[in-house]
Amino acid sequence: MKTALRSDVGRIRSINEDRAVIRNDINGITIALLADGMGGHQAGDIASQTAMEVVSRELSHLQPTMTAVEWEAAIAHAIERANSEIYSQSLSNPQLSGMGTTIIVALTFAGRLTVANIGDSRVYLLHNEELKQLTEDHSLVNELLKNGQISATEAATHPRRNMLTRALGTEMRVEADIKHVDWNPGDVLLLCSDGLTNMMSETAIVHTLQQQESLDWKADQLIEKALEAGGDDNVTVVLIEHAQEETDRGESE
Repeated sequence: MKTALRSDVGRIRSINEDRAVIRNDINGITIALLADGMGGHQAGDIASQTAMEVVSRELSHLQPTMTAVEWEAAIAHAIERANSEIYSQSLSNPQLSGMGTTIIVALTFAGRLTVANIGDSRVYLLHNEELKQLTEDHSLVNELLKNGQISATEAATHPRRNMLTRALGTEMRVEADIKHVDWNPGDVLLLCSDGLTNMMSETAIVHTLQQQESLDWKADQLIEKALEAGGDDNVTVVLIEHAQEETDRGESE
């Protein structure tokens, strides 16, 4: 498994409220986490950092022999614990009142991929040179778009496009969307905050991912292009590649 992680504060914000983690040390399972915090003062980065710490800790017991249902239950429990922790902090400290965060969890092992999300941070899968969005935004604009009240063009510039309908830590209970997807050699998984997707089209993203360059180069390019397009938000990308298996070098004599 090949991985790359990049995060940048952007050209306008003074604090980076995005957080991301990649772990390859849990019984051969790769775990990728990404959170985009929100809230006044430094509340957003506290929410996103708490999400990373709690979810990472709660998933440390995962085993590759666990079923998809068991993986799903483990993710749901980890997110529930993180939600409770962030919500409790926001109630106990007035300066943290109303803080919350998006969350993405991605687990990969062999041919298995499980993805969970809350909020508008996204997961994309590049398979056979085609890019597919695996997550659905929990946002007001996406609801308007699904209901036919606005067009895709209007959604891209809607003044309330950053308003979430679901976030981690803002309510006592929250539920993540969880799905299981095939994970094939050559596939590339992209986790990103909206600092990327608000600045780059899917066409531009897939063009970058299709280049015959290293994963680190691709991550750098995605960040650079988001900054060139304005960089008006924190931008974070995580890339995971299911490396092609090495072919036999020849028959033994």
